[in-house]
Amino acid sequence: MMHMPLRSRQLLLRCIGAAAGVVALAGACGAPAGAAVAVPAKYRQHGRLVIATDATYAPMEFMARDGRTIVGADVDLGRAIARQLGVKADFVNAGFDTIIPALQAGKYDMSMSALTITKKREQVVDFVSYFSAGTSFYVKADGRAAVQALSDLCGLTVAVEKGTTQSDDATRQDAQCKAAGRKPVSVLVFPDQNGANLAIASGRAQVGMADSPVAAWIVRQSHGAFKLTGKAYDAAAYGVAVPKNSGLAQPVLQALKQVIASGEYAKILHKWGIAQGGIEQPAIESAKAHP
Repeated sequence: MMHMPLRSRQLLLRCIGAAAGVVALAGACGAPAGAAVAVPAKYRQHGRLVIATDATYAPMEFMARDGRTIVGADVDLGRAIARQLGVKADFVNAGFDTIIPALQAGKYDMSMSALTITKKREQVVDFVSYFSAGTSFYVKADGRAAVQALSDLCGLTVAVEKGTTQSDDATRQDAQCKAAGRKPVSVLVFPDQNGANLAIASGRAQVGMADSPVAAWIVRQSHGAFKLTGKAYDAAAYGVAVPKNSGLAQPVLQALKQVIASGEYAKILHKWGIAQGGIEQPAIESAKAHP
């Protein structure tokens, strides 16, 4: 578990740049001295950030019992970041595989949806890292599937969500199983995580794959129906995704640093039982930073 400073949250002052027409975050405005950052005027004028998320991935984002309200760790963190920027966070439910294309098209301002930072995704959006997670396997508690690693998937049916790194991993493993003369992996791809979970519960699939905090939540909420198997692999960072050249990456980074410094970040992770994935040094990740 990470140990975070418990200083009281500093108030983020809004400093309006007369010439640029932007909100500056620097020095007295809550960002580290000398790290002047500008929030594009259009976001200040709108007073909100439209944030896309796939609300089927508890505990990161999911629907509350009323079936309308989006809740979760990403939602709490997104709202905390927005407060530091002096705007509101307007979360919108979207299919996971549609989020990045929609960001590129300007439909959303930002996304917080347990998006793993990858080189491919960095080509089209910019990220601010904020969490670390691996991939975990889960199976029916009374099932016979014994999965310790990807190589154990040969001959099994796997349920995954469309557009995820798990979908890519399972598909790649299928090719490797075939190349080795072993039985193929049957990959069932669903529009959302709920569909994958139902496939396992019904016996259509033998194994599920999801990000480690999500898999742990699925097992906990199954009341003994599912169990984790093997160890999580390939820990990687989640990123707040913003359109390239939007001017949002640097303000979001500075706002997140304030959320971490205040202790609010640690409280949010603890609330959702995911403190083990916390990070201390968020950073901007983009294709420009990886020539």
